[in-house]
Order: sequence, then structure tokens, then C-alpha cells
Amino acid sequence: MKIVRYPHPSLRVVARPLAAIDDKVRKQAEEMIALMLEHKGLALAGTQVELPYRMIVMNVQAEGIKREEEGVYFNPVILERKGTQEGDEGCLSFPELFQKIRRAKTVRVQAYNLKGELIDRVVQDLEARVWQHEIDHLDGILFIDKMGPIAKLSSRSTLKAFEREYKKAQERGEIPPEADIKKTLEALAAAT
Repeated sequence: MKIVRYPHPSLRVVARPLAAIDDKVRKQAEEMIALMLEHKGLALAGTQVELPYRMIVMNVQAEGIKREEEGVYFNPVILERKGTQEGDEGCLSFPELFQKIRRAKTVRVQAYNLKGELIDRVVQDLEARVWQHEIDHLDGILFIDKMGPIAKLSSRSTLKAFEREYKKAQERGEIPPEADIKKTLEALAAAT
């Protein structure tokens, strides 16, 4: 398992809901947590590791994840949004790229934990930003889509560099052709 980088097609997939939490999914969640921590991220969505289903792992507490199930969420949804905040945002699929993004200040979220229990909570500030960012990933929406005109303009050369590096990696055979990636994603999604 690895974190894919922009413009990988997995990042634009609308993830499917998970019908069951089995050992395979638990193992994938463990791997995602390890990747997130290794890359010093706050969260990671399934689509960022080529898993086309609605799963995120999260660690917004500085002291680390105390219990695994607190950091793993399935089929998350935002039920309410209140207020606005603008703040710096980055993404593990866009290393070294940070821009100011406007998001809701407070959100009410629902998701299932590893035990299959429904979580319903109201979060704000940084945690609200992280939930919104990750749920966007599951809907095929990237933080670059939320940038204002000035941020888009100042990020253009960095995004072009990501695109060039991706194309070179495909030419070297390190990344499969787009058609193969899409077939793999469709097969995984159909299996959920």
C-alpha cells in the first residue's frame, strides 16, 4: 500500500460505501494508519491509497492515536455545517503544497468505527477542516478544487510539476497506464 500522488485517477473516484467491516478492511485500516503516521499526516482517505470505498483514518491529536478504533471511520457523512474559517491546508497526495482554503468552522459528522458502532459528533476548527477535507476525497473532490483564484494561480507551476512527474513515472513503468488503474479501481469497488 502506498499514497498516490496527484494526478492519479484514484483521487477522482467517488468512493462506494462499505457494507461490512471484515478482517481485510481492518488490516487495510492498520496499513493506512501506519502510512499516515509515517508521512506525518493528520488523516488519509481510502481513495488516496487506491481503495475506492468510504474509509478514512485520522489523528488530529498531537499525542497520537490512543485506540485504533477512534482513528478509523467508515461511510462518513457531514450532516450540518456552520460558520466559516480560512486556513492553511495541505494533502499527503500533494507533498509540499499548502494553500489557504475556506471551510465550515463547525460540522456535525456521522460515521461507523471499527466495531460497527455509529459515531455522531460535532467538531470544530482543525478537526472540522480535516473531516471536510477527507470526506471531499471520498467524493473525488480535491483541496485544489476549493482554492480561490489567487491560490490557483500561485499553485499552477507546482501542479504542472506533479503532472510531469506522474507522466514520467508512467513512462518508466512505475505507474500502470490509466486504463489499467481504472479497471483495478472498478474491480475493487464492485467487490465492496
